[in-house]
Amino acid sequence: MWKLSDNQHLPIYQQIIKLIEQKINSGQLLTGEKLPAERKLAELLGVNRSTVIRAFDELVERGVLIRRRGSGTTINQDKWGVAPQQTTNWRHYVDQSSFLPASPYIRKTHVLLKNPDNDILDLATGELPLDLIPEITMPSYSWRDLIAEEKNEEIEGYFPLRQTIQHHLLNRQQILALPEQILITSGAQQALFMITQCLLRPGDTIAIESPSYLYALPLFQSAGLRIVALPMDKEGIQPDDLERLYHKFAIKMVFLNPTLQNPTGLMMPQQRRKEIIALCTKLNLPIVEDHSYAELSFDHTAQPPTLKQLDHQNVLYIGSLSKVMGSMTRIGWLVGPAAVIKHLAEARQEMDFGLSIFPQVLANHVLNNTSFHQHLTRLRDTLKHRCDDLISALNNTIQEDIDFAIPQGGMHLWCKLHPSYNITRVTQKLLEQNMLVMPAGVFGSKENALRLTFARLNKDVAQLAAFRLQQVLKDP
Repeated sequence: MWKLSDNQHLPIYQQIIKLIEQKINSGQLLTGEKLPAERKLAELLGVNRSTVIRAFDELVERGVLIRRRGSGTTINQDKWGVAPQQTTNWRHYVDQSSFLPASPYIRKTHVLLKNPDNDILDLATGELPLDLIPEITMPSYSWRDLIAEEKNEEIEGYFPLRQTIQHHLLNRQQILALPEQILITSGAQQALFMITQCLLRPGDTIAIESPSYLYALPLFQSAGLRIVALPMDKEGIQPDDLERLYHKFAIKMVFLNPTLQNPTGLMMPQQRRKEIIALCTKLNLPIVEDHSYAELSFDHTAQPPTLKQLDHQNVLYIGSLSKVMGSMTRIGWLVGPAAVIKHLAEARQEMDFGLSIFPQVLANHVLNNTSFHQHLTRLRDTLKHRCDDLISALNNTIQEDIDFAIPQGGMHLWCKLHPSYNITRVTQKLLEQNMLVMPAGVFGSKENALRLTFARLNKDVAQLAAFRLQQVLKDP
């Protein structure tokens, strides 16, 4: 595990620094994990202890490591707060379709999923399975028709689609937005990318819920941003924590997923949303609201107002089709003040990140199709049944060892295990049995928890998954 590269051009202490940073980036070293003692690591690497001390000193100076007398040296508990020095600001991160870090565990899951002969229990993949993706009748456009449609293409996106989303937002979310306040993106991740690259500067501090799927995205560190984790209670982030951390770290922007939060499935209640909005208005702190899971609410009529509804000017709103139409439908939208949207659209044009006309025409066709709302109803009903099947199976097998809140929608169940269990051993043993789950560490959390995705489960598969988890917990 601990072996230096053959790079003879770097001093040995720098090779040690590079090795540790690579292990952090790959997920082999996790948040709060303790490193071997200086003398022990020196023995493992075959170097002098003073060389290890020099490497540790530099990493402590950068904020990557924390050294405490009597407790040893650990990875910074907010490992997302400081990007390693060698991290490159690659713009192609915006095109990555998966938020999973390339840890050994994740690489093994990818290998298993690619092999059609493997009998996999997949409770990890956060995308709709094929049986929940609707059959879409493709519009009968010729190549010339698409070329002709490009006359409606503006730097903000295909104008008819922006008009359709304008009506969709008004009818579904009671959000009033003009077409010039809507930017079409190739999914929610491109919207996040444009915000980080064009509205923030390297060294700025942003705040993100903890846990959150956003911790698994490389784009924040790539942009040189520092991340402050916002702890959550059963209603989401707490205003007092946000205000305290704002003054301590000079937070420039806060990123929230208040509706069916990923991975916890939490639905922030209306009163908490109002408190957050009031605080951010007082602090003049802009909010980015990711609302991608909103259409998966089991009772859509019971949703509290969006943050965008509560404060139209101070909130940038992100929506997406991929959670309801499948990951191949890479169309999303960003709603904000017209001046901000114009700035982002012009910046994207300069980066040559413009969108193809065809997926925008297809998305416009889907949203205007009368069967779209029927699909949403069937999708919610199916996900609700699959969620109930998983909860029933867990309650019938391992109820005493696991704790979870019943989600109001989405496709994930956030399960907390008893502190006596080693979450790494649990996930590895499940992996050996071809059962894939997502440990809390992927989402920047130190909780002893798993995210179980129920989108692919029927009643029998849910029972089998619960049984395998029970067997692993019996022999932790």
